[in-house]
Amino acid sequence: MNVPTMAEMMAQGKQPEVLFWVGCAGSFDDRAKKITKAFVKILQKSNVDFAVLGTEESCSGDPAKRAGNEFLFQMQAMTNIQVLNAYEVKTIVTACPHCFNTLKNEYPELGGNYQVMHHTEFLKKLLDDGRLTIEGGQFKGKRITFHDPCYLGRANKIYEAPRELIQKLEVELLEMKRCKSNALCCGAGGAQMFKEAEKGKKEIFIERTEEALSTQPDIVATGCPFCNTMITDGVKNKEKEGSVKVLDIAELIANASDL
Repeated sequence: MNVPTMAEMMAQGKQPEVLFWVGCAGSFDDRAKKITKAFVKILQKSNVDFAVLGTEESCSGDPAKRAGNEFLFQMQAMTNIQVLNAYEVKTIVTACPHCFNTLKNEYPELGGNYQVMHHTEFLKKLLDDGRLTIEGGQFKGKRITFHDPCYLGRANKIYEAPRELIQKLEVELLEMKRCKSNALCCGAGGAQMFKEAEKGKKEIFIERTEEALSTQPDIVATGCPFCNTMITDGVKNKEKEGSVKVLDIAELIANASDL
């Protein structure tokens, strides 16, 4: 896809407009890689001057911190901050709310001060600036419900940017009973994604998927690779994968106009 690294840009004496922080999921998870590629397509179509860290990018430290290993988090964060500061990075955009929240709110006290944007915020800005046009395309008229990621919504009060992007697709936006500041977690946060479920009557991702399916959607839209995994598993559990798709907002925009 011809994505430049910061090292390559630096060697040419260039400073990109933004650094795209890919994150662990977007780099290594086969499903999340599709979200990464969709977002890159949009950036390229919008003529955004961007770069990635490539092999110099490490985990943001979010799972370690949420699981209670503050020492490991600070080691990971300090390593990343040294790299980011060496490249004089000013603006970071990421498709992962966990990375977004950690870089934005927890890196400053360790010496990492950047303007950090979630990809839905950045896409909304591109739209407002006239650099991006969104068409309904294949999604026109579809019923879509949006699941609010915890670290995008409740933690950072970003509710409208993703919804405004979805509505530009000329679809019917349906809200779940629990949404925005009252939304229910998908069950992956706090490093729960990486452990087996504890004893109980029902897993959180099943409960949340049932809420999403109650709106009778064609598509469940997400803004987080972790949420995408959990809701996808929930849809499979309910044997609805033939009729309900789970797509990131970047995928909706990229696929609608076949970028």
